[in-house]
Amino acid sequence: MTSTAERGFAGALAALFLVLFEGDARPQVSPASDGQEDSYRITVNVDLVVLNATVRYRKGGFASDLREQDFEVYEDGVRQSIRLFRHEDVPVTVGLVVDHSGSMRRKLTEVIAAARTFVQSSHPEDRMFVVNFNERVTLGLPDATPFTNRSDLLEAAISNTPALGMTALYDAIVEAQKRLHAATTEKKVLIVISDGGDNASAHSLAEVLKMAGQSSALVYTIGIFDEEDPDRNPEMLRRLARATGGEAYIPGPFDGLAAICERIAREIRHQYTLGYVSSTAAQPGAYRAIRVTARAPGKGNLAVRNRSGYIAGDVSRPVKNEGAK
Repeated sequence: MTSTAERGFAGALAALFLVLFEGDARPQVSPASDGQEDSYRITVNVDLVVLNATVRYRKGGFASDLREQDFEVYEDGVRQSIRLFRHEDVPVTVGLVVDHSGSMRRKLTEVIAAARTFVQSSHPEDRMFVVNFNERVTLGLPDATPFTNRSDLLEAAISNTPALGMTALYDAIVEAQKRLHAATTEKKVLIVISDGGDNASAHSLAEVLKMAGQSSALVYTIGIFDEEDPDRNPEMLRRLARATGGEAYIPGPFDGLAAICERIAREIRHQYTLGYVSSTAAQPGAYRAIRVTARAPGKGNLAVRNRSGYIAGDVSRPVKNEGAK
């Protein structure tokens, strides 16, 4: 685990990550300082495992009025004491990771329209950025504008990169995770739009999944590909989303990309934030499985989706580039 001076905030591989700040032993909301997002930062001086949970009725629809006592959290089968509970629509940092390989050429117009819908459905103070990739990874926004919530700037950030060449998906996700790590909002999300294939990255899928296990970021994936596309890998998209507590969407021929992005935006705004301090010590690198249940009188059957677990250890250490996959 990390040293006392480095400790802080976390959430991990199916719902969590350990981020590190200092403060009282009780979770507190820090007062606003230079940026608006600072007023949403939580500080603790213990290793708090934090996860974002989506709770739906079995027939659909968000269960939006649950209380802390309606939840139970288990780590490796052992029930944990909930130390943090929040259900608020707070600003988030969102990274849009967009495939610009040659196979995406005919689909970028729809992707741009979907990005516009996502912005319109999101919290007005969300901070967003764009990572474009083909065989190279590039940042879509100008250096002077690292984040924005303006749909016109995000549309330009996507459209200004041509769709050609091969696919460095893993490198793009690693770059996006690094940018999220530097963001100061409490909640962080990636939306990956790709066919799931990779034929040009220096990083491997194992590195991507490890980084996801050491990050609090939810990852939503949208698989866009033709059935004859030899590089498609929908299982990779499902695996990444499932590990982080997000969801994978594989649109059919009549599913609109804009509708999917609107659904993701609404879900982000309806989630619960839960936190606990593990009752057992873990060796760095050990995987801890997470299970969350919710039940309340008169609510019927509730389905909870969150991270399936996390990797214990120092999340501040960047992923090493160990060469080609």
